[in-house]
Amino acid sequence: MPAAAYAGKECVCQFRRGICDQTCVRDMLDTPFYIACLKLSGRRCVVVGGGEIGLEKVEGLLACDADVTLIAPDAVPELAALAAEGSISWERRGYAGERDLEGVFMVIASTDDTDVNIAVYDDAERRAMLVNVVDVPPLCNFILPAIVRTGPLAIAISTAGASPALAKRMKAEISELFGEEYAELAVMLNDVRGWAKGTLATYQDRKTFFEGIVNGDPDPIALLRAGETQAVRELIEAARSGAATT
Repeated sequence: MPAAAYAGKECVCQFRRGICDQTCVRDMLDTPFYIACLKLSGRRCVVVGGGEIGLEKVEGLLACDADVTLIAPDAVPELAALAAEGSISWERRGYAGERDLEGVFMVIASTDDTDVNIAVYDDAERRAMLVNVVDVPPLCNFILPAIVRTGPLAIAISTAGASPALAKRMKAEISELFGEEYAELAVMLNDVRGWAKGTLATYQDRKTFFEGIVNGDPDPIALLRAGETQAVRELIEAARSGAATT
């Protein structure tokens, strides 16, 4: 498992401070992160390191339909099983340098070897590609937020690296607040998205249409929580009929 950078521990980043003095994380909270949702389907992503954290990162990439290659001389049984069933490719060796990043969209390093982690970061930066070395903020050009997934919905929680424990608590609370009914409503609204684009002339018209449903009375979320799915369908159809005649 990669070592977390904090005062009193051996430095694990490119600053090579000997004993960590927190230089690497001092400005983290002042860093403005650009939040984006990446489309990974079919894109080649590499994970370097076959431990439990490597497994976590591989599973996250597979959930987004990425084409995943694991580079590690050894791997935990779960990763070996994913390779055996063909879900991932496994290069059973150590990281071999920049050639391992050829044609790669994203690389995540989760090894316990500082030199390897730094090499992965340096090689990726030279190629201007996405790189994350787990738990070492200065060896990342993107960070991975905690994610709540429900159907098509994905809610990201970031503390800018300040506290994964706080992000975990927020994830649990958000999971309870935004349940299956929100995902169900998202699917139902997507079903009329094509109609809205083809029928309603302007962006403002479409915005008014969808906001009228989502924020209207009766509340579609309350109806779905009560199991009244048909009432929501009727609500959407009434809004569509009204919009088509104006």
